[in-house]
Amino acid sequence: MSEISISPFLAVVGTTASGKSSVAMELAKRVERLEIISVDSMQIYRGMDVGTAKPTKEELDLVPHHMIDIVDPSEEYTLSEFQMEAHKALKDVEERSANPVLVGGTGLYLRTIVDELTIPGQYPKVRSEIEAELDTAKLYAKLTDLDPLAASRMEKNNRRRILRALEVTVGSGKEFSSYGPGLIKYPKTKFKIFGLKWVRDAIDERIIDRYEWQLNNGFFAEVERLFNSPGGMSRTASQALGYKHFFEHLEGKTNFEEALEKAVVDTKKFARKQERWFRRDPRIRWIEIMEDPLEAIPILMEEYK
Repeated sequence: MSEISISPFLAVVGTTASGKSSVAMELAKRVERLEIISVDSMQIYRGMDVGTAKPTKEELDLVPHHMIDIVDPSEEYTLSEFQMEAHKALKDVEERSANPVLVGGTGLYLRTIVDELTIPGQYPKVRSEIEAELDTAKLYAKLTDLDPLAASRMEKNNRRRILRALEVTVGSGKEFSSYGPGLIKYPKTKFKIFGLKWVRDAIDERIIDRYEWQLNNGFFAEVERLFNSPGGMSRTASQALGYKHFFEHLEGKTNFEEALEKAVVDTKKFARKQERWFRRDPRIRWIEIMEDPLEAIPILMEEYK
């Protein structure tokens, strides 16, 4: 990464529906040459706009954004690919002496940038063999045998993380936990990380309101278009909250109301997971939000004085 010295390097994080994007846009109105680098695992996909709360065309025209609309939803996009492209974007912003701000709620994507994590390789053949085992408890037991330290760091029912740890351990011949200090260390970073903190009831209400707004602004039509797209959806893109629930409706597995209710419930659960993830990071400075995310602006503006 470039060592060009500019200040400050900021990141704005928080749970889904916490208002991170609106804060970043307001900051861009007040800070000269500010550019936004998205750290959202779903905004990378073209055509997944309404359901990922992607910035509007007007906002994209107004403020330079990076790491948005990178690939089609039919394509797999790995964490290492994201890390590489995000570092390129950050270097570009630095070399033009602009002000970068990382914005998003995908904690692992954020840490690949601020901590420059060493990311293990991909082993598709090994992964497909492991995925054939549908019993997550058996996979966790296997991981416990092969890499007990890695197993101790994850929940027993977190199938995605268990699969990844087994893929790397079996595919590389090295324990997944041996790849650097990993996520349990929070080293010094040049980024100042700010988090938007809401009470849970408020986030729950904002999640409900956002689904209502999205459905009134073309979300379901977007889902139908993606569902019927010739290229289909990649494994990662098809798991996007809201999308996967309405896909089940279009497959005839649920009615519309059930799909929406499940989407809301799962999104609330996801917000709790995000909250727990970010809470573990002692470097984050939390900003208490009472009614409007823009309450964070005066505190953030202090960094530009």
